Amino acid sequence: MNLGDKIKKLRKEQNRSLDEIASICNFSKSLLSKIENGKTVPPISTLLKIADALGTKISILLDDEQQSGTVFTPKEASDSRMVKTEKGYSFFTFAVERSDKLMQPFLFVIRKEDQDSQNVYSHVGEEFIYILEGEMRYKVGNVEYTMRPGDSLYFDSIEKHTLIPLTEEVKYIGIFTQFPASPVPRKS
Repeated sequence: MNLGDKIKKLRKEQNRSLDEIASICNFSKSLLSKIENGKTVPPISTLLKIADALGTKISILLDDEQQSGTVFTPKEASDSRMVKTEKGYSFFTFAVERSDKLMQPFLFVIRKEDQDSQNVYSHVGEEFIYILEGEMRYKVGNVEYTMRPGDSLYFDSIEKHTLIPLTEEVKYIGIFTQFPASPVPRKS
């Protein structure tokens, strides 16, 4: 089942409308419809908002096969299963099979030619990023950081944040916290 189908299925199981979920997430019904119909792949921040609105975790939206315990991911898997978003970056979700995890780790690849410097992100939780390759400027709130391989940043991700690649390609690890999903009110 693809991402959009999973979101739609969860929403319908909860007897909730496109309007309701879009309103909770603070974006348009049209955007949610495009996501559900597979016409766009949203950024991680949007997926986090949808998961929270549906009372689930992002890993549930991204994978059908769930497991517990240790999850090993060979490099080939992360290279071959990158997902390109509408915002000009690609990502791979580590340990997506483990739905009960407290951290949400991702590998991001951003190419300068594809990136729109106007993309501003904000979502609940905390975020940690660690630069693997390349160089970028990362702005959190009103403070801008120039980041190179080995540099890291930890911040409250509700603060508006954006990045600008300074080299042709930037690879970094991003780890998000996602608070335990609260029970979703069901309509009768």
